Amino acid sequence: MAYNEQIEARITKIVSRWKSIEAKNMFGGVCHLLHGIMFCGVHKNFLILRLGHQRAFQALKEPYVKSFDITGKPMKGWVMVEEKGFKSDEKLREWLHQARDFVRALPSK
Repeated sequence: MAYNEQIEARITKIVSRWKSIEAKNMFGGVCHLLHGIMFCGVHKNFLILRLGHQRAFQALKEPYVKSFDITGKPMKGWVMVEEKGFKSDEKLREWLHQARDFVRALPSK
């Protein structure tokens, strides 16, 4: 299944204004990297986000959020959000900022 290009377009509209962002085809979709470190993307019809262990644990309590698991082994610190979980651009921006802020705090590659 191809990835949802509408979700990708919404992400790009927001992150294209940020510095040091690049997009790469990964996981059968598109991922966005900050300084070479992946922080978000699209997999099928899901927004995928790297939030870190604590924030991902909290996010899993929210509606429309589940573990990022495409292989049978969930990726720790990552979540998948159904489109209903970011209907508004404001909510999408909120999710993306959380992922960007987490990755900004990581050591450089």
